[in-house]
Amino acid sequence: QVQLVESGGGLVQPGGSLKLSCAASGFTISRYFMRWFRQAPGKERELVAGIRTISVLTNYADSVKGRFTISRDNAKNTVYLQMNSLKPEDTAVYYCNALGTSDYWGQGTQVTVSS
Repeated sequence: QVQLVESGGGLVQPGGSLKLSCAASGFTISRYFMRWFRQAPGKERELVAGIRTISVLTNYADSVKGRFTISRDNAKNTVYLQMNSLKPEDTAVYYCNALGTSDYWGQGTQVTVSS
């Protein structure tokens, strides 16, 4: 059974850090373009970061450049999103996505940045 399971979300103060994990099962992430999206209340889902397969090239939304880092561990079949210098506007549900021969989504994990 194909699954993407996100974890690591929670409540953090502005300026703090969180590291999200996305554990995949039922397929191999090394063959997929892995991405993180987020969706805040009342807003559309937006792409936050992506990491390609062989080249491991990364891309980021302008709003998170310099603060967020996406990485992958193919041996663990897991993708990560390190989030530093968090701001209240980063508050959203964060989703993991695998794009390749199929398109898989996780259930999301809530990130709340508030004092």
